[in-house]
Amino acid sequence: MMSLAQAKCEACSADAPKVSDEELAELIREIPDWNIETRDGHMELEKVFLFRTFKHALAFTNAVGAIAEEVGHHPALLTEWGKVTVTWWSHEMGGLHRNDFIMAARTDEVAKTAEGRK
Repeated sequence: MMSLAQAKCEACSADAPKVSDEELAELIREIPDWNIETRDGHMELEKVFLFRTFKHALAFTNAVGAIAEEVGHHPALLTEWGKVTVTWWSHEMGGLHRNDFIMAARTDEVAKTAEGRK
C-alpha cells in the first residue's frame, strides 16, 4: 500500500468535496501527531515542530515552502525562535481535503531529515 506521503495531490476547487467524517477518521490515523483545529468555522490540520535555533526553524520553513510550491498547495507557516507551526487546510473550499493530509504527511517526511530538531 502506498503511504500517504507518496500519494498524489489532485487539483482542488472551491466546490471540491471536503473529507467525510469516515475519511477524516481514517486519514488522521496516518498522521497521529497532527491536531485538528477549528477556526472561522472550518477544520485545519496543525502541528508544532521544535528546533534548537531560529536558523534551523527557518531552514525547515523554507523546505516546507518548497514542497508546497511543487504542488501549488500552501500552508500557513509561523516561524519563531526554535519553533515552526505548520497549518494545512484547503483555503478555496474552506476546510479539509485529502490533499491537506498528503501534505501533512510530506511535512513529517521533511521533518525527519531536518537539522536541529529537538
